[in-house]
Amino acid sequence: MNFRTVIDPPRHLGYLDHRQHLLLLGSCFVENMGAWLQQRKFDVDINPFGTLYNPESIVRNWERMVSGAPFTADDLFLSGGLWHSYDHHSRFSSPDRDSALAHINRRLAAAHDRLPATDRIVVTWGSAYVYRLNATGQVVANCHKQPASTFTRELLAVDDIVARWLPIVRYIESSLPQCRLLFTVSPIRHLRDGAHGNQLSKATLLLAIDRLQRESRICDYFPSYEILMDDLRDYRFYDTDMTHPSASAIAYISEVLTESYLTPESREIATQWYKIYTALAHRPLTGDTEGYRTFLQKTLDRVIRFHQAYPYIDVSHEIEELKTRIKQI
Repeated sequence: MNFRTVIDPPRHLGYLDHRQHLLLLGSCFVENMGAWLQQRKFDVDINPFGTLYNPESIVRNWERMVSGAPFTADDLFLSGGLWHSYDHHSRFSSPDRDSALAHINRRLAAAHDRLPATDRIVVTWGSAYVYRLNATGQVVANCHKQPASTFTRELLAVDDIVARWLPIVRYIESSLPQCRLLFTVSPIRHLRDGAHGNQLSKATLLLAIDRLQRESRICDYFPSYEILMDDLRDYRFYDTDMTHPSASAIAYISEVLTESYLTPESREIATQWYKIYTALAHRPLTGDTEGYRTFLQKTLDRVIRFHQAYPYIDVSHEIEELKTRIKQI
């Protein structure tokens, strides 16, 4: 007997490939997946605005990414000794306004320049609840610990989400014909919304994605939410906060994604590069400098052989880093 509910996504080998340029947008779960892909040498741009949880904030930032219009000093506000943007995660905040603005606009420009070559956009929605700034009516991406009275909290409607996202779908269809949208719903439970409220939120997101899939063939869905909720329904697959997935759960979901979307060649590349990635992260525990030099040289040789086997994958940064580390010994 099989004492578990196996979630088996449709197999589409080659949907994700090392030759593609990937853009990942959304919640912290998409950052988990993005790190997994980066560690296996996929060409990934992860959250140019930082972690985003609701569909409306992602739309706002998508529109800015397409236009490339820079942010200005008026888009920032000072609180707690830091300059913040309501469109950005706190990782962009800084005690110096000019530094914060420069960081925001450098990241925006890089994302804007890369967008035309994008082949896959992976979007993870975390919550359908939004916080609207009372002073302007703007939905914020991050409240930055401002008083609750500053905002009005509301649950987005399915129709409103679809109406905001259909123009993105149509833009991709017309301007990025090589590109497809892969939606996921974050399996992270937002229990501050209450157990029932969290289910309403996730259901709203799932219904909106289903509508978008029916509107366009470029929209696909990966069931990360269902895998954790139904296949891995055990608290050993959660982190200590009992809401975020554990490392083993993320690894399992990544394995399902690999089996569903990667070609045999991409799987082999991912396996090979992850071994190199762990070697690049190694630092000596003793003063055996000669042994470490030999280890670095062997790692450099592996990277060069990897590049010879897969010349379309850029490893120039790793080669230069290894050469520098060898010289410094």
